[in-house]
Amino acid sequence: MLGAGKTIKLKDGAFAAPWHEPLVHQSVRAEQAARRRGTASTKTRGLVSGGGAKPWRQKGTGRARAGSSRSPIWTGGGTVFGPHPRSYTFKVNRKEQRAALRSALSLHAQRGSIAVLDASVFTAPKTSDAADLLDDWGQPFPTLVVLCTDERDAALSFRNLAGVAVLTHENVGIVDLVGAASLVCSQTALDALTVRAGGASTSEEAQQAPQAKAAKPKTARPAKSTAAAESTPAAAAGAAAVSGETPAGEEAKD
Repeated sequence: MLGAGKTIKLKDGAFAAPWHEPLVHQSVRAEQAARRRGTASTKTRGLVSGGGAKPWRQKGTGRARAGSSRSPIWTGGGTVFGPHPRSYTFKVNRKEQRAALRSALSLHAQRGSIAVLDASVFTAPKTSDAADLLDDWGQPFPTLVVLCTDERDAALSFRNLAGVAVLTHENVGIVDLVGAASLVCSQTALDALTVRAGGASTSEEAQQAPQAKAAKPKTARPAKSTAAAESTPAAAAGAAAVSGETPAGEEAKD
């Protein structure tokens, strides 16, 4: 931890993953492709102005026949198979992105090129204090500083240093982590990156196990009431036939 003289234990779920070069390469390509604006455009022969009239007559001049001065083989003509506005993005699965993020974070952890910054010490922007912290650490540049949005004073202190890039944890990509020789994170940003990589937070609140909810006692179901069934004439007749008696209201037949 910069300026504190103590160490912080990192979560194995996010900082002890093996290196997966294919996943990291695919994620870096996807991020760089998504950052392309894709606004390059060229004009085809149909978009170039002019060329409506036939340059010369079809026969009798001794030259090759030509129908337009905006042909792609002419100077000032259209462009064949040139770039047009498009999107270069392609999809990378979420699990692959998390695995690539774990690989990039674990690489810094294995090299010892990651440090935690106490952003609360910057009560006002001061570049000299930020430079002293990095000089005491002694890690090579370029350095990536990951902070939260509310840690503005620390961000203003680091952003003017040569070879230092400052980003929020929401905007950090795998290409930024791989391209940095050293990584500095605030405690809040480190927790956010740990959760984003699929691990548990390193804060004390996340380490506390949630209390198990007390099971509600089961309420006894009320017993079903055994009400006397109402007798119907058909039921009475059936009961009388079994017992050999004559049902009420009917005369016995000879």
